[in-house]
Amino acid sequence: MGSETLVKKIPNDIGGDPAGKIERVEHELLPWEKRCHALADVLDYHKIINTEEKRRGVESLGSEVVGKLTYYERWIVAFANIAFQKGILVPSELAEKIREVEARYPAAADAHHG
Repeated sequence: MGSETLVKKIPNDIGGDPAGKIERVEHELLPWEKRCHALADVLDYHKIINTEEKRRGVESLGSEVVGKLTYYERWIVAFANIAFQKGILVPSELAEKIREVEARYPAAADAHHG
């Protein structure tokens, strides 16, 4: 057995894989992306979820999920999963909060679910 089979590639480990040209597009962060970044800072500052846990949380999503989500969407899903694992939050509480927020912004909820 070759040593390369001992190490499983994780979703972020794409070096050497065939791919097209990387298109780097700088863009202003959307308001929700800025809030997500701020949330990451707050979670780390209060020692709830640190940067390493976030990185591992994103990697644990797997290549298929990582490929379908944007950068900050990956963070949000990782934060939720880690909070569930730590018993800080349960899925039903998160679902209820999402419904509350969607009720305040019906047009956005329609676009998201439509």
